[in-house]
Amino acid sequence: MKRIRLFLILLLAASAALSAQAQQKNPFDVEAREYLGTPKSEAAMQRGLEYLAARQQPGGNWNSGVYNQDAAVTGLCVMAFLSAGHQPGRGKYGDLLNRAVDWLADSVQRNGLVARGGGAGPPMYGHGFATLALAELYGMTKREDFRSKLEGAVQLICNTQNAEGGWRYQPQVADADISVTAVQVVALRAAANAGIKVPEETIRKAVSYIKRCANNPDGGFSYQANIRGSGPARTGAAVLCLFLTGERNSPECRGGLQYLQEHPLETYEWAYRQHYFYALYYCTQAWYQVGGEPWKRWFVTVRERLISTQRPDGSWNDSPGPEYATAMAVLVLQVPAGLLPIYQK
Repeated sequence: MKRIRLFLILLLAASAALSAQAQQKNPFDVEAREYLGTPKSEAAMQRGLEYLAARQQPGGNWNSGVYNQDAAVTGLCVMAFLSAGHQPGRGKYGDLLNRAVDWLADSVQRNGLVARGGGAGPPMYGHGFATLALAELYGMTKREDFRSKLEGAVQLICNTQNAEGGWRYQPQVADADISVTAVQVVALRAAANAGIKVPEETIRKAVSYIKRCANNPDGGFSYQANIRGSGPARTGAAVLCLFLTGERNSPECRGGLQYLQEHPLETYEWAYRQHYFYALYYCTQAWYQVGGEPWKRWFVTVRERLISTQRPDGSWNDSPGPEYATAMAVLVLQVPAGLLPIYQK
């Protein structure tokens, strides 16, 4: 009887402790478990993939507007298919992905830069998204022929980090901006998830630079640390990086989330017009990491906007071109599915 009484006392004490923790829990510290896709969003995603499949080039890559032979566009298109559960060599898009993966792997230069001569975008943008795609591929398939390619791409990122902790357009040690820095951080996190060694010092310095860009009274992030001016795209990118590097409780991350809350898509859509799909891509992932009602409100709004703005041929459009925008739209719609390793918590 005494043992039962003692057990009940301990159980009540544990229950009380859990209740107290729940009351003190930060409102942002909640999980995003509910899948918010609908038949319409699933159909929109499938039409988007069909459009991308029809637009693949004979060599395995994708072009988009002036972005020909661009590693970023091809990396994003590959991830769009992966986000829907497709893999190289398997199923409906197996051959398509085989060609795309070979194109990416063949684009890794001797110094580790993932690029082709015809790319119109800044090389480090392309390198970041292509490295992210290679990391996701390696993490999902464990193809050993990718490992050395991925390690070389990661090493180039580490070698070109500047003294501030960031990266800029060219694969060299120069100045930095938060946009190029963000894609390198996400790529490094994906590579680490896949089992590739990433120096802790590289991540520490990158986080320091991102935090230095949180220099605005409204909590938003600036494009560079030495200037001021908040924007949703760069703030979403910064917040996601802080979540992925274990800085979710930092003042900078909290301030960024507050800024994004005060600039919801349905109320301040004008603020997202510049780099629209880029903003949706990062902000959606950031709110997924937050979870709960803030995530649900954001995603439902974005989901309906994407469904209503899809063009008859299955594409979406943005200034970098429809292939880019369509890949981004599919990636956004597939965030709650959590099939890409980088989307998982």
